[in-house]
Amino acid sequence: MLCLKDSIFTWHMDKGTNSQPNGQAPISSTDKPLTPEGFDAPKYSPPRRLKTEEIPGIVNDFRLAAINAIEAGFDGVEIHGAHGFLIDQFLKDQINDRTDEYGGSLENRCRFALEIVEAVSDAIGSHRVGLRLSPFANYNEAGDSNPKALGLYMAEALNKHKILYCHMVEPRMKTLGEKSETADSLMPMRKAFNGTFIAAGGYNREDGDRAVAENQADLVAYGRLFLANPDMPRRFELNASLNKYHRDTFYTSDPVVGYTDYPFLETND
Repeated sequence: MLCLKDSIFTWHMDKGTNSQPNGQAPISSTDKPLTPEGFDAPKYSPPRRLKTEEIPGIVNDFRLAAINAIEAGFDGVEIHGAHGFLIDQFLKDQINDRTDEYGGSLENRCRFALEIVEAVSDAIGSHRVGLRLSPFANYNEAGDSNPKALGLYMAEALNKHKILYCHMVEPRMKTLGEKSETADSLMPMRKAFNGTFIAAGGYNREDGDRAVAENQADLVAYGRLFLANPDMPRRFELNASLNKYHRDTFYTSDPVVGYTDYPFLETND
């Protein structure tokens, strides 16, 4: 089980957002907008394709964010390269339609992510850096035609940078919050990566324990369950019941509702 108590995620705003300050368009690897789904679906602002010469500046944004996090007292950072955010939009061939050195081949599509990893590692030390990836997922229309090859390439490439851990989302979590059976596995990536390998995606107490016991991962990360259960390690230890999470409060601006208002387990000790 993993609790990132003193670390922070870093990511960049992208095509899955609306207009930025001063009316600027959100940036992406492409200029193709997200497709609204359903009558009440949000209509996102069309993104702006990053120019090749702009990319070093975005890489530097990640570097500065990591430095700021360490100066603020965090132990490390996890770079968010998953779930359809900006890095993922470069990685996946179903959304990255570039023809420069950041598009086309697998090596080119992974270039942006690895440049960020290198810049952040050089700035704060690779022992403070993790990377989250979701090669099999299709969040925000960021899917790939060969996710296994993508995951393997990234797992092997990350060995060069000696980062603290690689954090991958299970193939069964292809869309937001929905778990489905699949023949795919993270085991090839787990074997390819030389450092600490973290798996995430729909785990409960039992299958998380099983994944570690069977050497499918070094650690298992929990998100939704931990959000709804601030004392989740204690509940797991006692095999106690868990609070149910409320998805409609996951992404609100309220500082309390859905974040710090879930009850702790009542015990006599």
